Amino acid sequence: MRGSNPTTINVSRQCLATTLATIAISVLPFTGSTVLAQGLQLEEIIVTAQRRAENMQDVPISVTQTSGERLTSMFEGGETILAMANRLPALYVESSNGRLAPRFYMRGLGNTDFDLAASQSVSVIFDEVVQENVILKSFPIFDVAGVEVLRGPQGSLFGRNTTAGIVKFDSRKPSEDFNAYALASVGSLGTLNFEGALGGALNDAGTLMGRFSVLSQNRDDWIDNSFAGTTDALGGFNELAWRGQLLLEPSEDLTVLLNVHGRDFDGTASIFRANVLNAGSNAFNTNYDRDVVQFDEGNNNPQEAEAYGGSLKVDLEFGNGVTLTSITGVETVSNRSEGDIDGGFGAVFLPFMGPGFIPFPSHSADGLEDLEQFTQEIRLSGEGNDGFLWQGGFYFFDSSFTVFTNPFFVSESKLTHENTAWALFGQVSLPLSDRLTLIGGLRYTDDEKDMAATNPPLPTPAVSADGEQTSFDLSLLFNVNDDVNFYARVANGFRAPSIQGRDVAFFGGTSTADAETIMSYEAGFKMTLVDNLMRLNGAVYHYVIDDMQMTAIGGGGNFVQLINAEEGTGTGMDLDLELLISENFLVTAGFSIADTEIKDSSLTVPPCGSGACSTTDPLDINGNAILNGNPFPGAPDHTINFTARYSVPTDSGEVFFFTDWARQGKTNFFLYETAEFFSSGNYEGGLRAGYIHGDNDWELSIFGRNITDEENLKGAIDFNNLTGFDNEPRIWGITFRKNWSD
Repeated sequence: MRGSNPTTINVSRQCLATTLATIAISVLPFTGSTVLAQGLQLEEIIVTAQRRAENMQDVPISVTQTSGERLTSMFEGGETILAMANRLPALYVESSNGRLAPRFYMRGLGNTDFDLAASQSVSVIFDEVVQENVILKSFPIFDVAGVEVLRGPQGSLFGRNTTAGIVKFDSRKPSEDFNAYALASVGSLGTLNFEGALGGALNDAGTLMGRFSVLSQNRDDWIDNSFAGTTDALGGFNELAWRGQLLLEPSEDLTVLLNVHGRDFDGTASIFRANVLNAGSNAFNTNYDRDVVQFDEGNNNPQEAEAYGGSLKVDLEFGNGVTLTSITGVETVSNRSEGDIDGGFGAVFLPFMGPGFIPFPSHSADGLEDLEQFTQEIRLSGEGNDGFLWQGGFYFFDSSFTVFTNPFFVSESKLTHENTAWALFGQVSLPLSDRLTLIGGLRYTDDEKDMAATNPPLPTPAVSADGEQTSFDLSLLFNVNDDVNFYARVANGFRAPSIQGRDVAFFGGTSTADAETIMSYEAGFKMTLVDNLMRLNGAVYHYVIDDMQMTAIGGGGNFVQLINAEEGTGTGMDLDLELLISENFLVTAGFSIADTEIKDSSLTVPPCGSGACSTTDPLDINGNAILNGNPFPGAPDHTINFTARYSVPTDSGEVFFFTDWARQGKTNFFLYETAEFFSSGNYEGGLRAGYIHGDNDWELSIFGRNITDEENLKGAIDFNNLTGFDNEPRIWGITFRKNWSD
């Protein structure tokens, strides 16, 4: 953001615990207050954070669920999953690969690696199938029943690579009753979006049901390329995605759900902008113009992807509360991106360059070829006497894909990756008394990875990495009364060993990272207050990561190398608030703090390859930055989100107003710290206002995203010049939605 000043929030564990206890004590007196409005109350929220449907307030996990208008507002302007950044407590999402490769962070923990084979600490799950590759994680969000964000390690029930948490999407399922909707939006910059779904019974008996959903997102090119002398050269996109589902319920004991889906994307990759920062500042300078770039290479940064997938879920009840669940998933995807990486024009053979000094051209293309992922889970679950619950099962994962990289000064290199993993897991929930419940889970995982290079410029041997790990979690849930629960949780998880090979295309070598393990400690509360008009959930946490996997990006060689830090720590707090002020006025708010620290006195990386930035870390005798004490990259020190919805009833419907805002604290872009490569105080706001007719028969509304048109620095490239990239521009539009139902 122009003129932003860095803000740092340092919070000790003692301070966090004191703050949380004060909040909990202060709201307890309201649990027995007088009913403010007869029949007025918040709706119960059901989540599946423990692989079974439960009231969110009874789950000893820090979890946020969002749905409905809050989701509509995020994606109405044609945005991707990146729009969720900072709009739920402790969740941050960013990308330097455009719309197709999001990177997730939770409670400050994530992975900045932009390679298409990179693993992440946050797992993304669509309809109970893990989306392991970064391209799979970008599947568009439409016709979903809800999104759950599970914070903290989830290793026992969901497996490896969930050390930070999980983002879990569940689509709307077929039902016996007919229902359908169509939503069309027209906005600025040639934005045109359509979303719709149709579902209901397919036979007279009502045992076979179906649902088909579709999404089309489109925007015209709107950024000029002044070097090429072309207007409206890039910035647009065309996305078509669909999902078909069949639900068969031939008897009360058997349920079969088939899900098939696909997408076709063609658009613009990330827009890199050369020398838009001055040395010593993280604010955009006069070289920055959101509507103009000066690219001499990269073909205006095209990007494309094609994906297909499917899953089959079978639930078979045996009686006595025992259920067998089988979930089979298949995903395929291919994609390609190309870009002018230096963000401008200029080289030693040109008499001019711009904007600013660009010592050499940088132009590359990357993509996936024929990714195939297969997953199989078989799970038994049941319940015993006196509320005893149990579940256990087997999980298998297999994937293969080829990553190609073309630097254009040598031939294209290809790296074939293969990954096979399997696991055994179980969990029990044991009531110790009427008020106290013990929940424990255990999982054993075996993970193997292999990588082989084809046509590298230098001979490159095949690389393997494998590991095995046992993960666990243990929770105590104390029920004070029907409205107040306290919980304590200790959880262990791990990220499997990783292989990085992109550097072979640039005359570099491969790198590997050993498995990282995390031990997380958490205490929290879940409260439904003021006669179910207010819901307040919160948690404090502290985690320690051993052999933390990190990625050293950039430096003078612009390499991408995996490294292990001896240790990393994180301490923080999450708060979620939902308040029904009146029948027509609903407010939600979220707040999170994350104080992260790299702890390794011997760990160094080469900083600032361009030589133009101002490194603030101490340097060793080789000029490398000493990382000990630095925050994790991609870890906002705090986030704040807020929404408010107010409606005015009319004779035929209602007029409504909705607004949502999110703020992101100081966030470092790289492992090392500089005066330029961080963001601080970034915020964005949205607005919806309109009219809903009857019992939600149809809706006509206006919307705005980034309504104050903030120009926020979102990331940087450090090896050539002071290159940065920004956020989405302001979008205004009009939406019409029509609903049909029996």
